[in-house]
Amino acid sequence: MTVEHLALPDGSPPPATQPLSFETGNHDDILAIAARMRQRGDLPEADATALAVGLKLFSEVMLQHRGLPLFADFAPHFKTFMQALKRGPAAAQTQP
Repeated sequence: MTVEHLALPDGSPPPATQPLSFETGNHDDILAIAARMRQRGDLPEADATALAVGLKLFSEVMLQHRGLPLFADFAPHFKTFMQALKRGPAAAQTQP
């Protein structure tokens, strides 16, 4: 994966920086998940794609290191969020 700084918040060009590149794996098909997120229609396509990729990268690290105290308090909330997300846009909007 490669991440590049394309613009500052005001839209001006960023200072010259090297892209951040790394390799990672995932037990799911991230491309298919991103496509499903875009089809939900509750977020703009670019945001849906970013959310799908970000969640999958994060959740894979959390899964690999689930025994770490770092994730102990957050894991139950993440599970609840993911269940609502998987139920679809209408279900996610009705959650308190």
